[in-house]
Amino acid sequence: MRRLSVRTESWPIRGSFTISRGSRVAAEVVVVEITDGDAVGRGECVPYARYGETVAGTLAQIDAMAGPLAEGLDRTGLPEFLAAGAARNAVDCALWDLEAKRTGQPVWQLAGLARPQPLTTVYTISLDTPDAMAVAARAVDHRPILKLKLGGPAAEDVERVRAVRAVVPDCRLVADANEAWTVDDVDTCAPALAELGVEMIEQPVPAGHDEELASVHCPVPLCADESCHDRATVPPLIGRYQMVNIKLDKTGGLTEALKLAATARKAGLQIMVGCMISTSLAMAPAVLVAQGAVVVDLDGPLLLARDREPGLTYRAAEVLPADPALWG
Repeated sequence: MRRLSVRTESWPIRGSFTISRGSRVAAEVVVVEITDGDAVGRGECVPYARYGETVAGTLAQIDAMAGPLAEGLDRTGLPEFLAAGAARNAVDCALWDLEAKRTGQPVWQLAGLARPQPLTTVYTISLDTPDAMAVAARAVDHRPILKLKLGGPAAEDVERVRAVRAVVPDCRLVADANEAWTVDDVDTCAPALAELGVEMIEQPVPAGHDEELASVHCPVPLCADESCHDRATVPPLIGRYQMVNIKLDKTGGLTEALKLAATARKAGLQIMVGCMISTSLAMAPAVLVAQGAVVVDLDGPLLLARDREPGLTYRAAEVLPADPALWG
């Protein structure tokens, strides 16, 4: 009989991490373990207040799965009990890991995927003043691609990017406004970011205002993050965004993330794979989804003061697929 256990962990962030909605000094994660005999499958999630999630609420949702899991609930039936979100992510990924441990087959084989390869990940520069962001970018100028957190006003965001570009002339840059702009900001400021070499702007306007982007001729590809959760959210994005950011804490796990990626590609949207600030246990399944993605944002463990052991191997700007001792 399968047994479920769930716990919370707090992982200090190196310094602090700031986006348009506030700052954090620690990552509060929820870890699920599902045991079946000698095999143990693990998954990790990060409840996100932006989506109405709390640690306590997520724990309660997962605890309620003890009975169904003991009775044989599998990944295919999980959406009947849990909506897409953090709780389902941790359980779904733990079930994948458990199956891999029981069968001796890696998750990529179980999912019918090609053998995963190392990926180049962005490194995130937290929202701050232009000068402070430039200092932070200069310290990591050996990394080939930086993601700049913006937060408005949009004109100040342009100055933030300009300051960073001045000190890292050869780095690729992507930007994330985290819903802080208006459509008028996109019209007026995106051309300046294009001139500064920004390759993508993530979620410039608040989710729910996506239809306003249909009339915008933006010189920089736009990526939906808060507006894209699972397959059902893809149709309204077509013609408004050119890319979607897939995060397992939004999709509810690897199972839906893989289906979302296929749906988005069929709709002509490019793929970005992102993460919350969390440990390598949360990144490991995302590495599978990120194979072939245009932008890979799996730097969560790099932003922590320390990672769990064993963790993913980060080699220069690359992140390597997980060792089975970690996950999968």
